[in-house]
Order: sequence, then structure tokens, then C-alpha cells
Amino acid sequence: MLAEPLRRQIRDIVGDEYFKDDMEALVSHSYDATPMVQSLPDAVVYPGNRDEVAAVLRLANEHRIPIIGRGAGSNLCGGTVPVQGGIVMVMNRMNRLLEIDTDNLTATVQPGLNTKKLHQEVEKLGLFYPPDPSSMVVSTIGGNIMECAGGLRGLKYGTTKDYVIGLEAVLPSGEIIRTGGKLYKDVAGYDLTKLLVGSEGTLAIITEATLKLIPAPKYKKTMLAMYRDIHAAARTVSKIVGNRIIPATLEFIDNPTLRVVEEFNQIGLPLEMEAILLIEQDGGDLSVIENDIEAITRICREEGAAEVRLARDAVEAEKLMMARRSALSTLARIRPTTILEDATVPRSKIAEMVLEINKIAKKYNVQICTFGHAGDGNL
Repeated sequence: MLAEPLRRQIRDIVGDEYFKDDMEALVSHSYDATPMVQSLPDAVVYPGNRDEVAAVLRLANEHRIPIIGRGAGSNLCGGTVPVQGGIVMVMNRMNRLLEIDTDNLTATVQPGLNTKKLHQEVEKLGLFYPPDPSSMVVSTIGGNIMECAGGLRGLKYGTTKDYVIGLEAVLPSGEIIRTGGKLYKDVAGYDLTKLLVGSEGTLAIITEATLKLIPAPKYKKTMLAMYRDIHAAARTVSKIVGNRIIPATLEFIDNPTLRVVEEFNQIGLPLEMEAILLIEQDGGDLSVIENDIEAITRICREEGAAEVRLARDAVEAEKLMMARRSALSTLARIRPTTILEDATVPRSKIAEMVLEINKIAKKYNVQICTFGHAGDGNL
């Protein structure tokens, strides 16, 4: 528990309303989406601006108190669990979209901005922010930056680190720094921006970010490839990329995952299949996209797909993507404890990986559902 004089000092910085140390607040900030990891903080604060963040960090540094930054708490690595107590600093009050610069194709945002909200706002202007973590309906940009979030489009477009070009951050000492900016070529000195991205809150608290935007793709095609042989589905992934085709999305979903997702979403997924590939291609030239889809269809059939089907329209395509994004949350409904492990292998080894996972599940009589961004080797 924090000493009373220190509690008063923090209250003076953020205001009584934004300092919490009652049991309800402590318990609700003692865990994130990581199963079976929980630890109570000593207090929770909700800063409203950069200066409040800096002042709290200076006090914490002086008194050697841990600070744990937190966005929506949807991360799966225990990064926002206060395992040594201390103060959880929740950034959701700092949630403004400060600027969309259409001349430089950048967005400047505060860390508490909801990821889905950013997508919606930039897309209104015909622009595109590619990183799309499955949690984007609830997650925040600050959390995405700290976790270097990826998403379904990671194969073609990369992950969060590829779109963060500038940061404002507060160091543990309370010192405010700026890294990078709107310059697309910024190669002098250490790349502190990239150092902070993915640091999971261990180095600084992000208070502002400048993000790279790109023109939105004009066209998009979505397809399902269905397999009665799970090995053939996994093998197809490396065959597609080996044929020099980089889809925007290339997702793998096995039958146990299909069944749970379909029960929840009711969109007509093929439950008789052992696995499906969810594939999307986008771009500015419709003929190129159609050629890619034709080539992908041929590869899928050559590798043993029982059926290949194009989404009828944008509505069906979005339903398919939302079903994939909801895979983890729907799996969590069928058992009190669902443990997620991310395993990444070279694309050429995905088929072997899937077979070994199934052997392990059978050997130990456990239910393992396999899905993931197979295009970049992540299951």
C-alpha cells in the first residue's frame, strides 16, 4: 500500500476522480487477457495529459515504485499485470485523434485511441492503416505499439512497427522525449522509435504517436479454400507464397476452431471440412487481383482443396473476416481456461507443425484448436 503522503501527491497531480485504490479498482486491474496470471496493484491512475504522466513517473522513480502502463488490457503476454505491485497507469483518457495529415500521409494520435476508431476515421478519407489485430474493436493504439501488434494483413503489409514513425514518450525518470517524426527518411543516429515499439512498457510510457498511412486499396477479393486433409491445407500456404503471390490475408483455421466459431457466428462455415484457408487479395488494379485469385485457386485445387469459393459480396467477405477475428474469444467460451500459445515457424514448415500439434493433442488427450496467420508462419 502506498504511504498516505504519496497518495495525496498523486491525487494532486491527476485529481481525486482519477486516482483509485479501492478493492474493485485494484482487482479489475490485476489481470489482462493472459490466463491464470493475476496480481494486485497498489493503486490505479488515469492521467489526462503528458505532464501528468511525467509528474507521476517522477514521483514513482523517486520512491522506487513500479509503474505498469495499460491500454485495454487485451494483451496475451501478462505485460499489464502488476506482478510486483505498484501503480497501474491506464491511458484511456488520452484517446484523441490529433491530426490526419493528408499531405504527408500520417496520423498523429494519443495512446488511448481505439484501434477500430482510427481505422474508421482514416478510411473516410480514402486512406489506410494496415495493422489490424484481432482485438482491434477493444484495443488501443498505445497497446498495439507496446506489443508490436500484427493482424490478418501482416503478411502483405507488415506489423505495427512498420507504421510507427514518431513517438512522444515519458521515461521512468519523468523526462519527456520525442523520437522520429513525419520524415519518411530518418536514418541519423539510433532508431529509438523502433526500440520503443514492442518494448511492452518496460522502457517508457507512450503519450503520442505519429503513424504512417497509405492510400486505401481500391479493390478486394475474398475466398475460402476448403480441405478434407489438414496437411494439404497447411502445405498450400507455402505453395502460394512460393509461387510469388503475397495475399493481403492468408489465414488457417482447423476443424475444432471452425466448429466453435460457427456455433457463435452462424455464417455457414463448412463443418465437414478438416481445415479451411481464408484468403484475401487487394490492390489498385482489379485485373492483377483477379489474376492472383485465379492463380491461388489453381494452387489450392492442385494441393487437394475439396472446394474453392469466392465471397459473394463485401458483406459476406466482412463476415468471414470477423469470424476469424473472433476465434480466440469464441474458443474461450467452451472451457473455463483457454491457453493461447503463439508459435511461429518458417512457412515451409507449417504443414509439419500442424501434424506435430495433432500428434501432441492425441498423445496427451487435450483439445488443441489451431488457427492463425499462416501466411507469415504464425499459428
